Amino acid sequence: MSEPLLLQASLPGVWELVLNRPERRNAFDDELIAAMSTGLEQAARQPGLRLLVLRASGRHFSAGADLAWMRRAASLSEAANLADAQALARLLWRLDHFPHPTLALVQGAAYGGALGLVACCDLVVAAADARFCLSEVRLGLIPATIAPYVLRALGPRQARRYMLTAEIIPVREAERLGLVHLLAEPGQPLDEAAAPLIAALQRNGPAAQGAAKQLINDYAGRPLDEAQLLDSARRIARIRVTSEAREGLAAFLDKRPPAWEDEDVH
Repeated sequence: MSEPLLLQASLPGVWELVLNRPERRNAFDDELIAAMSTGLEQAARQPGLRLLVLRASGRHFSAGADLAWMRRAASLSEAANLADAQALARLLWRLDHFPHPTLALVQGAAYGGALGLVACCDLVVAAADARFCLSEVRLGLIPATIAPYVLRALGPRQARRYMLTAEIIPVREAERLGLVHLLAEPGQPLDEAAAPLIAALQRNGPAAQGAAKQLINDYAGRPLDEAQLLDSARRIARIRVTSEAREGLAAFLDKRPPAWEDEDVH
């Protein structure tokens, strides 16, 4: 029996976390959620990591929650369901706060919790056949654990529509709404469509990218005040004196590619 989740090296500096239950349309259960959390921890420790790609084998990214798992959950106590939901909430938080850039490659269906995984990734490239759905209310449920990330990605107004109607979001509409950053051409492999984004990410300072992600997480939705003004000034002052910033500026002035410290680590 094949592993339900794969962590594998791809391009130099790029690792892939692959949902590998195509026979179940990559639906996730408690075991896959635990494996994904472990996979994120293992990926973060890979030397020279520049980018983590989240993708899936088979025709669909993920149908969301496994129905057999949901059936089991319905027979559990509220306390047991709380522990179950907290495991998914922690997984989403880990993906959202992953210390390096993340890229989701989406084909076919990305329903329910799978849309939450997509919303947690920094960048999303989708195939022409991709489609999204917040399908929970069809089952008498709510998309609670994924809501913070979906609200941020879609905005409250669009979230009202799609959380309440459970309509399918076509890929072009998902792109228009900002959930998808780049749409592959019909028949174009996702790797080919994503190649320019991956190349752009690898040109930049890895520590600066991590600091930029932290900046977004810390400032998004926060009112602008004197404390934030001072904090932003301190952050740029601190990073200006790092070896990475010095190398980046020197490379720009010398008109050469920067030699980032982990550039030769695969």
